[in-house]
Amino acid sequence: MTTALGNATMIRLLLVVTLPLYILDQITKWWIVLNFKEPSVVQIDGKLYGYEDTRPVIEGFFNLVRRHNQGVAFGIGNGTTWAPVVFLLVLIVAIFVILYFWKKGAFTGPSKWSAPLLMAGIVGNLTDRLLQGFWLEGYKDAGFWERLGQGYVVDFLDFFLPVVNYRWPAFNVADSCISIAAVLLFLTALTEGVKEWKEKKKDS
Repeated sequence: MTTALGNATMIRLLLVVTLPLYILDQITKWWIVLNFKEPSVVQIDGKLYGYEDTRPVIEGFFNLVRRHNQGVAFGIGNGTTWAPVVFLLVLIVAIFVILYFWKKGAFTGPSKWSAPLLMAGIVGNLTDRLLQGFWLEGYKDAGFWERLGQGYVVDFLDFFLPVVNYRWPAFNVADSCISIAAVLLFLTALTEGVKEWKEKKKDS
């Protein structure tokens, strides 16, 4: 009975939270892909420069940009041949791990919302890695596996923090979902830790 209720709750959260966020993630990414030029490398006076189609929204603070991320957070793995395949497999495994721990009742308290947020973020970025490589102009005549290997995540939200003179790595809706889920997991762990500490103090 508990398992049935747990599955019903998970399905409800997937429909109410995961699905809308996944759709929003994909719509925003495809709008960027269809309206922004691909990143490229240009040669000026014998020197190579990376080019990104960047459009200011709030001058000096917030831009929209088309950035291809084949790696993970902060661009780790970008430009490598192994990153698209390895991180594709990692995302698939992560989905099964989340479902497994949900059935085990691991998501309680605030972390109940982290599961559908994680699913939205992981599936959103997984979709990119599966499809985006097939839309690259330079690989339109390449074979299936080569184009799949060029898969990347579309990052487009670009913030510059003038107070600390730091440009935050570009991200997307899916990344935001994963980050919020991580905060919820941390808060749940903190809450449970404090609760356990109070119970031990009470018994001592």
